[in-house]
Amino acid sequence: MDRDTTFTVGGLLDTVGDKCADLVMDEDTFRAFYERTARGVWAYLARVTGDRQLADDLLQEAYYRFLRANATHDTEAHRRNSLYRIATNLARDARRQNLTRPAPILAGNDIESAPSGDQSGITERTADFTRAMSNLQPRERAMLWLAYAEGASHREIAAVLGLSVGSLKPMLFRARRRLAALLGGAPDGSRR
Repeated sequence: MDRDTTFTVGGLLDTVGDKCADLVMDEDTFRAFYERTARGVWAYLARVTGDRQLADDLLQEAYYRFLRANATHDTEAHRRNSLYRIATNLARDARRQNLTRPAPILAGNDIESAPSGDQSGITERTADFTRAMSNLQPRERAMLWLAYAEGASHREIAAVLGLSVGSLKPMLFRARRRLAALLGGAPDGSRR
């Protein structure tokens, strides 16, 4: 990750303690898993909580709990879903403890990584999107982020959020319509 953080993979493995010898994942496997997933998990936590600093803390705690669980996963997707489930629960707990702030975040990396040209339009769209996302419920933000930013399937989203696939589909549909309305689209999602 490009951000300045005190989190290190070796340090995390050391904090897990005596269980390190018994871990299902060795350090190299965990390091590779972390490299593949950390940026996405952090972005997810930042969008769901609306707080970059809290996302940093929750990211570290999510990987710590993931390692401490020492669970065996059948596939990479199962391992990733387990991590997102832990992150979702941590974000939910933080919200319950009133640790999240309602102020929306602007994803500076989204603007910096955009193609050169007229940056004002990109900045405005990013601000509009951020404002609209902050007006959604945390579960709606989580569903939309997992579906469209992470490309997760309905089954994966349901597993992460603790929902049934049957209930997720209409909830995701309603969240998508609500976001479209907040962005100035018609209720059916088409632009006016």
